[in-house]
Amino acid sequence: MRIELKNHPNLSRLAQILLLLAFWQAGEAIVRLAHLPIPGAIAGMLLVLALFASGKASVTSMKRGAEWFLAEMLLFFVPAVLALLDHGEFIGIVGLKVLAVIFAGTIIVMGVTAIAIDIGYRLMMHPGASRHVHH
Repeated sequence: MRIELKNHPNLSRLAQILLLLAFWQAGEAIVRLAHLPIPGAIAGMLLVLALFASGKASVTSMKRGAEWFLAEMLLFFVPAVLALLDHGEFIGIVGLKVLAVIFAGTIIVMGVTAIAIDIGYRLMMHPGASRHVHH
């Protein structure tokens, strides 16, 4: 089977959404068959990333479908809100502890990312570094 999406950047939004859902389901199947300890959606994203990296798919072939998913993100959080209603303990002290961990984790990730970017920028601007940008 040959997958070539590079020459089809004008797929309809619905076709792109269905394509992304197909990769999600393929990832789910791979995870179940291989008994991998990762979510199927992650495996599906890795499949899409592999297609992008190999040049068999372009970002534009899935851009509008991905933009729709991002625009309707709140729709995907409704089940999480309904679960919160079933577990009232998250509204009290336990919930504050969870929020504190999420907040601290976010700050740490943002800080480490900023430091890594700063180090990379400094190395790139170092007098001995190559200043050529490869396209």
